Amino acid sequence: MSSLLHIIQNDPEVPPGNLLDYLTIPYTVHHPYRGESLPEVGDIEALIVMGGAMGANDDVRYPFLTDLKILIRSIVAARIPYLGICLGGQLLAAALGAEVVSHRWEELGTLNVSLTAEGRADHLFKGVDEVFCTFQWHHDSFNIPVGGVLLATSAACRNQAFRVGDSAWGVQFHPEVTETIIREWYARSRFTSVRVEELIARFSNEKECYQKTALLLRDNFILNSGMGRL
Repeated sequence: MSSLLHIIQNDPEVPPGNLLDYLTIPYTVHHPYRGESLPEVGDIEALIVMGGAMGANDDVRYPFLTDLKILIRSIVAARIPYLGICLGGQLLAAALGAEVVSHRWEELGTLNVSLTAEGRADHLFKGVDEVFCTFQWHHDSFNIPVGGVLLATSAACRNQAFRVGDSAWGVQFHPEVTETIIREWYARSRFTSVRVEELIARFSNEKECYQKTALLLRDNFILNSGMGRL
């Protein structure tokens, strides 16, 4: 059976995580960081692009990013459903000509995000609370592309989510992480390695809310993509 959903994993340490939980539609995960080819536009019914430690404009160090941004532009032009998570959202912005800024609005940890009026009416956030719990792990942040709509914001990072057209979304936060994933991220970072248990406890306190929101976003994307339910 051919894949309906294609997922680009840009970094070995940033997997799709809980986005794959209970997922029964056919999907393929691509790993361009280890030399795998990107899918062809004609084979994609929906595309999710994950995060990564690199920047959206680090094409010299990571040449596959050039091809990935070309693919993203083609996906948007063809109105194929697209969801970019963290780096994936930054790549969407960069592919459409918006600036991605390093060391601006940095966030690490469990933080709340608020929907804008446009976000409350958007398909991707259907059923999501106006203020919801997220997990953040970014040093860079995106500007909104020309014609894009700001959907979510926070005190620490103004641009948390946006939509371009009716089928392409970028989010700055991570709806895919599990406790195992964030424990590994916390342990590796010099900013958080001495506070791992404290920070894990904070995530655990919000875990039920976080997982509810994460699965709503995943399900809403799939339903809006016309691929049916899980």
